[in-house]
Amino acid sequence: MNIFISADIEGISGVVLPDHTTYEHKEFERFRRLMTAELNAAIEGALAGGASRIIVNDSHGRMSNILIEELNPKAELISGSPKPFGMMQGIGPEIDCLFFIGYHAASGSQAAVLEHTSNDRVIGLSLNGRAVGELGMNAALAGYFNKPVVLVTGDAAVTREAVSLLGDIETVTVKEGITRTSALCLNPQVSGPKIHEAAQRALKIGGSVFTIAPPIRMRIVFHRASHADMAALIPETIRIDGRTVEWIGEDMAVLYQVYRAMLALSASA
Repeated sequence: MNIFISADIEGISGVVLPDHTTYEHKEFERFRRLMTAELNAAIEGALAGGASRIIVNDSHGRMSNILIEELNPKAELISGSPKPFGMMQGIGPEIDCLFFIGYHAASGSQAAVLEHTSNDRVIGLSLNGRAVGELGMNAALAGYFNKPVVLVTGDAAVTREAVSLLGDIETVTVKEGITRTSALCLNPQVSGPKIHEAAQRALKIGGSVFTIAPPIRMRIVFHRASHADMAALIPETIRIDGRTVEWIGEDMAVLYQVYRAMLALSASA
């Protein structure tokens, strides 16, 4: 059984401030170790559940956070950026199921630690009228390959989001958000075993595939009109209003890359 793990950092227990997620902060080394430790718990649970190959994709920021020398050697690591599929680099027909580790809730979610959708320029994202965040966008790409997401870990807001979107899957809540930058956190000695056990169960229980039926209408609401100005340079983009664009396509993989291109263009505004 081949497992793909997409790993973010905002949903790791103990991570509560923007500084905790940035390379320049003096304590970042602590938090990348905590990220690597939670990943190891998921990897070891997957191995105990029968996984034969595990591919981990570093999915935060510049995507070079995970300490490969501390990662379980039975896992392979995709590190660095840019990558064609970004947070989902490594997904493909040979993958059997997916874990999302250290994920966060969509932009605007209440009591959600460091909530956002992809970056601080996007304030709304939907597929065929259904609001999604990074979790939903990434699960839809997994669905394009007919693969289920079977485990999601992070704060309480994102695990609720996962159940609402994906149904009865395994989740592990490692912290309960109080505000966007505060939370009640589990000790790593507690969160690790919980993730290990959930990963092992997830491979036995499985999960349903999240698919968006084509034609797929992607709508993005940006923070500023200047961001939408740049995103609208993508051919066939429909401008809805000052801050909102749409793009319609038949192929979720193409649409996912259009979304990434729009994000990159908006960064130049």
